[in-house]
Amino acid sequence: MTLKEKMQSGRKIAGTIILVVRNPALMMIAQNAGLDFLVYDCEHSTYSFETLHDALLMGKALGMDGIVRVPVGTRDYISRALDSGATGIMVPLVETAQQAQDLVKYSKYPPDGKRGFASGCAHTCYQSGKHEEITVEHNSRVVTIAQVETAKAVEDVDAIASVEGLDVIFVGPHDLSVSLGIPGDLMNPIELEAIAKVAAACKKHGKILGMHGDKALLSKFSADLLMCTSAIDTDFLMNGFSGVRALVDSL
Repeated sequence: MTLKEKMQSGRKIAGTIILVVRNPALMMIAQNAGLDFLVYDCEHSTYSFETLHDALLMGKALGMDGIVRVPVGTRDYISRALDSGATGIMVPLVETAQQAQDLVKYSKYPPDGKRGFASGCAHTCYQSGKHEEITVEHNSRVVTIAQVETAKAVEDVDAIASVEGLDVIFVGPHDLSVSLGIPGDLMNPIELEAIAKVAAACKKHGKILGMHGDKALLSKFSADLLMCTSAIDTDFLMNGFSGVRALVDSL
């Protein structure tokens, strides 16, 4: 079952965001832990395409999905991430329907979009194939994710959610709180009302709702959420290192 099929079946899928770990073995560790996907954050990290390629290819070999959050939703970032083996593309700070349309256009092969065709690359596991087979398969598998994380985006979320070919609207609660004038206050009624508006737009237009957060925030929207991420790799490392320090100090 593909990642998209899991979500369409109503199953909640779980992942986390990766900022610093480069070893492709992380895909295996995440799979062993029961996660469905990892998001490689190229908005805030220094990952090269070589690093992404190795991690994403490992994931493809394992059947573990990798999503790339590109810095901006341009053709070059989106196409290179997909050709490197990404299952999905997440574009940050989407505020208009046109930006969502561009995400779909650059992510999908014709006739659904304008992605440039290539075979024998990481996304086909270096196998060549018939043009039509590759385009149809990848158009059905690729997950397109628009991040809604500003007041303007919430205001226009109905138009964004109406874009054909867009799969997921993913709330970025931290940036949203800043944009709403309540930085870091994620449980503020203003923030919760904004997220509820996004959830309503997803339900109206048949889009999947996703969000990053802790248990308290995710639980508020549990009935609607299908794509969930929590924490980042630096959190896991810090907690593990702190545990060692606490253990030694307790001796």
